[in-house]
Amino acid sequence: MSMFRAADNAWAHGRLTQPSPGFGLGLRTAHYADFLAQPQRVDWLEILSDNYMVPGGKPLRMLDAIRAHYPMAMHGVALSIGSVEGPDRAYLQQLKQLVDHVQPLWVSDHLCWTGVHGRQVHDLMPLPYTDEALDVVVRNVRQVQDVLGRRLVLENVSSYVNFKQSHMSEWDFVAAVCERADCLLLLDVNNIYVSSVNHGFDAMGYIDRMPAHRVQQMHLAGHSHNGDHIIDTHDQPVSDPVWALYAHACRRFGHVATMIERDDHIPPLPELINELDQARRMAAGAWKEAA
Repeated sequence: MSMFRAADNAWAHGRLTQPSPGFGLGLRTAHYADFLAQPQRVDWLEILSDNYMVPGGKPLRMLDAIRAHYPMAMHGVALSIGSVEGPDRAYLQQLKQLVDHVQPLWVSDHLCWTGVHGRQVHDLMPLPYTDEALDVVVRNVRQVQDVLGRRLVLENVSSYVNFKQSHMSEWDFVAAVCERADCLLLLDVNNIYVSSVNHGFDAMGYIDRMPAHRVQQMHLAGHSHNGDHIIDTHDQPVSDPVWALYAHACRRFGHVATMIERDDHIPPLPELINELDQARRMAAGAWKEAA
């Protein structure tokens, strides 16, 4: 634990995860004016780290104005934690500078790789579930945590193909990464559902295998159904099967920070807040059942 800053209240009291700040949304430019105009029924906001990793400028000014009123979490898409080459040093230093500036609740990225030999594929590519890949990810996570001085939060990604080399399940791989690297988990419930349909596994069984003491956050999002497969598009409301899976996760993990992601076909903010209220009701009912 000495590698992490002692000032972190959650860790100083022996907790692996920070207490839940409640229910949040991803901050999108379409809603900047709404958040600046008046208080919204949103407990916290998640920013896309890569959109603000620039010195100064309008994006950072808007972020500073909004974060004066809302707690922020940072969520990245280009750390490439599964890359054999390891995280890009320049990128990691830029991330560290933004972390120092924002002082977020936590910092997350995806359990995937996003490029090779300095070239970005601009997508979240799944990993083979092998001992070799596990060693690479654990090494990289530890490096990132040493630089940031805090635990990294990793998100499970959706996938559409399996690697022949894989000799363990996705859920066992994710759990092993969290335990061996001593990091935390952003459980994307929609991604679990998408992959469960695409690969034919039990989504609730996946959730049951997750290390509950490491689940820091949950994502809810929509997807596009293409008949024999599902694409994780984040451009639709949360579907009924994902809501059902979320209720199961709430019964299993208790009070965990939850947010709704919408990256395309972004509706007016009141519409998203109504959907967030559905998450509040769903969680409250599940917690009551589990009590």
